[in-house]
Parts: sequence; C-alpha cells; structure tokens
Amino acid sequence: MSELRRTTQYLLPIEKEEVAGYDIYPVHALGDDKIFSGYGQLAEKLAGHKAVMVDGYVGVRFDIFMDGMNRAFAAMGIKPVWWNTDVAMKSSDDIFDMVGPFLGGDDPIFGFRTSLTLDRFFDMDRLLKISPDSSADINILIGTGAALADWDGPLVYIDIPKNEIQFRARAGAIANLGADAPEAPKKMYKRFYFVDWVVLNRHKKSILPAIDIFVDGQREEEITWACGNDIRKGLEGLSHNAFRVRPWFEPGAWGGQWIKKHIRSLAQDVPNYAWSFELIVPENGLIFSSGRKMLEVSFDFIMYQAGEDVVGKECHEEYGDEFPIRMDYLDNFDGGNLSIQCHPHKKYIQKNFGEVLTQEETYYILDTCPGAQVYLGFKDDIVPEEFESALNESFEKGTPLDVPKYINSESAHKHDLFLIPPGTLHSSGRNNLVLEISTTPYIFTFKMYDWLALDLDGKPRPLNIRRAMDNLCFDRKGDKVKAEHVCKPVLLEKGEDWELWHMPTHPKHSYDVHRFVVNSSVEETTEGKCHVLNLVEGESADVITKDGMTFHLSYAETLVVSAAAESYRIVNTSGRSIMMVKAFMK
Repeated sequence: MSELRRTTQYLLPIEKEEVAGYDIYPVHALGDDKIFSGYGQLAEKLAGHKAVMVDGYVGVRFDIFMDGMNRAFAAMGIKPVWWNTDVAMKSSDDIFDMVGPFLGGDDPIFGFRTSLTLDRFFDMDRLLKISPDSSADINILIGTGAALADWDGPLVYIDIPKNEIQFRARAGAIANLGADAPEAPKKMYKRFYFVDWVVLNRHKKSILPAIDIFVDGQREEEITWACGNDIRKGLEGLSHNAFRVRPWFEPGAWGGQWIKKHIRSLAQDVPNYAWSFELIVPENGLIFSSGRKMLEVSFDFIMYQAGEDVVGKECHEEYGDEFPIRMDYLDNFDGGNLSIQCHPHKKYIQKNFGEVLTQEETYYILDTCPGAQVYLGFKDDIVPEEFESALNESFEKGTPLDVPKYINSESAHKHDLFLIPPGTLHSSGRNNLVLEISTTPYIFTFKMYDWLALDLDGKPRPLNIRRAMDNLCFDRKGDKVKAEHVCKPVLLEKGEDWELWHMPTHPKHSYDVHRFVVNSSVEETTEGKCHVLNLVEGESADVITKDGMTFHLSYAETLVVSAAAESYRIVNTSGRSIMMVKAFMK
C-alpha cells in the first residue's frame, strides 16, 4: 500500500498506556465493554441486516474499510454486495464550479465559509434510486453521504480527526470532497476549511441522533468502534461535567524546544514544536475509553449533542455550535520570532470570510528566558503610510525591516498577560512559551513581516500586508500600550489558603481571565458559563465536579468545565502552591 500519512507524529494507539505528567491522550470512560476493536467484531454486529449505510467524513479511506470488512465477512461465509455513493456524486468539474466562489480565487490561504449543504454535491435522484438487492446476504451503501439515501437499516459513521486528514493530505492519499485527485496540501487545506468541513459538519449534526455505530477510522490496520447510544450518553455526561480534548502538536519555521523537552511522550525526531493545538476545537477530538481501548470522535459532536449545556444558554444563543474559547501554545524557546501580525475585526471577518467569531487574543507567558520580549503596538511617532511602504519594500526586495523604528516591544516575564484585541500589531519574540488564550478562529492571521524566514518547505510564508493595513489600530502605541495592553492583575477574593485574581482583558475582548492561587483547595461555581482552565504553576491538581467526577490535571494541561456542571472544586495535589488560569466569556 502507498503512503497513507506523512508525519512523524504517532498514530493514536488502540490501547491506553498510563503516563506521568502531561498526557497527550486524555480519555473519558464510557464503562466496561463499550468500545470494540477490529473488523471481525463489527462484521458480527452487522450480520443479519439486509441493508447497512456506511457514511463518513472527508479523508476517510473507504477502500481500506471495505477491504477489512470483506475479509471479516469472508471468514463468516458472508458475501456482501457493496454500493458506492460516488456513482451518484456530481462530476468533479461541476463540483469545482459550485465550490469555486467560496475558495477565494488565487488567495493562498483565505476563502469564505460556504453556505452549501451535502445534498448539493449529489444527483439526488440517482442516489435515491440505489436500492438493496433482496437476494444478497447483506447490502452496504458506502461513502460520504450514504445517510442521504435513507435506507432501512443501521447507520455506521466513520469519523477521522482533523490532524490525520492533514497528514493524509500531505501524503497525497486523499482528495477534497468531490475531487478526482489530490492537490498541493495547502490548497487542499483551504478547501477543507472553507467548504468540505463546513458542509460535512452540517451533515454530521443532522444525522447524529440516527448514528447506530461510530467508527474511529484513523488507523489503517484496525478500527475501534462503539454503539451510537453509548457515544451519545458519553457526550451528555461530559456536557454536565468536564473534559480534556486530545491535543496535537506541529513543528514550524520559528518553533522551539520547550514542548519537545517537557512533553516526552511526543515524537522526538522533529526539529521543533511550534504549536500545541491544546484547545482549538475545530481541529481537536475527544477520546473515549473502555477498559484500555480508545476511540476518538471530533469535538463538534459534543456541541451538536449538548452545546447549550457545554457553553451555557446565553453563549449558545449568540454563537450557536461554535465553541468560543481556545487555548494553544506557541513555543519559540531557542527558536525564532513569530511573524509581525494582526487579526481582523469582527465585522471584517464576518463580511470577508463568513466567520461567526473573530480572533481576540491574549498572550499568557507560561515560561520565558531573561531578555525575552513581546512585540506589541507601535512607537509613538508611527506614520502608517511610512510603515506600509517599509513593509512592501522589505517584501519586494527581501531586505530586513527596521523593527525597532516602528514597533513597540515589552519585556516578557513569567505569568505576564498581554492583551491583543483585533487590530493590534503583535508578535512573540524568541525564548517565550506563550499560552495563547483567545476566541476560537485561528487561521485568520495577517502577517506583515516574517523576519525573512522560510517555512519548513523552504518557501516564504504568504504575507497579507494589505489586509493587515485594513485592520491595524495605529492609535495603540507608546504609553497607551503599557496602559491598556499590559494586564495589571487585581485581587478579587481571598480565603484562608487561596486567592482569586482578576486579570482584566481589554474592553474589546469578549472573554475574561481569572487566576487562582491555591494552597489546598477552592470551590468555584460556573454561573451558567463554560470555564476553561489551565494549570500554569505546580505539578498537578484535581478538578472535582458537583457530580463527583474527578479530572487530574498535570502542569500545562487544559480542562473545559461545562456550564451545566454548576460547580467544581480545585484540589492542589502538588505539595506546593499552584496557579490555575480560568478563561470564560464575559
């Protein structure tokens, strides 16, 4: 078989191994005998049904699944008849014409979130005419969109994590929805993000109540699977308590060595780790366990199942199925500077890209080295036209930008919080580990200057000087930066062995940040809002919900406490004072 995935990152194992410290595979127990492995057991489950639908996400290799099931059925003496949704899909040319308006033309990064639904990709009359052969042992309709045929039989859904989709795209092992062949990975990603994932998420939401079997399709040789009712029950349980998503990690041009050094269970044969997708939920999954077996489903399933319980009534009414808060790490310890960049204002991102939320950032400095700095805002004497001219000259001639002439910098110290609302010029200087607390979108970064660095593929990363200029707030400069963009913590409450500090965010931020200092334990209430926690100081802590569920956090791990949890207790298990950051929507 040709290469299926191109990455040095480990594939999620079938079985959970216990680890000390940061856990890259956090699991949530479904109970005994709820997760099964192998095609054989699934064939036994489906045998006896005359008609079965096997639907799934873009990036699933249905051919591999068919081969595995054929072997299992053959061992049982069963000969299935397979039907494929591809025969009813519109031509790749017609689909490209249909999705083209959402792909942003020649723009290498940005498009517009599509309004299309999955049925538009099919000749629905043809799809609905596919009917089971009554003389066959078992009929299986397979392929993305199989549920649209509405056969009278079990619905199997094959899910695959977003990171594995990207690893497969880099290997040229998959194509976009309705495309005949793979393209360059970055081009495919743009279409995934603005078309395929949007369309298929709508489809997933519509069929979630009807899914009889969930299959984790990220492994080539052996699947894991569980019954739909058990997964839905598991999602409901998390929506009333708490959960950790599965983080994943990526090298980058400016990446550093902190993550690689401190999270030893990660693959070490990489040059660096630049990002931790710690809680960037459009690309994260949730791992369920039964015994030691693991099964991953995409994060959005919990929002479709019980989104209001997760984020709270007010937040759900405003943002719908979007989870509003994200956390991730930017690691450039012994690395390079991040690009000089800014993020779009809310009206701009809604008008130009069709997003619900924009990217409102803060930089929480989890760790740093002496002399490290954060670039933030402008010098007092900034002249916008001169700055734009200097950026364009640097880009066109490949010459360095005189950064100190135009851009303000602030010294970075451990546990500082820098406030970066939309339109704020910013960058992390090297030798910082930044816990980026933000609202959820994450690809909408307008880079203006990239220090003449090359990406890992040896090519310059795209710049967006014009878009940046359309969004930059040039009044964020000089003393105003120190006054309004460098957080000044305020003590809110104090108990015998704990303190609660307010770390005020900018008025333009839709979320706020608190920090607990805990010697033994402290009680907290959600007040109808989702809380996102991160242990920023100390080796470990337990978070115990009102229902009695205990979640163990190691240093630098992130936990989402659902709004419906109502209350929880933070217990220090470190033997020394700990700090826990809490982010929540205002």
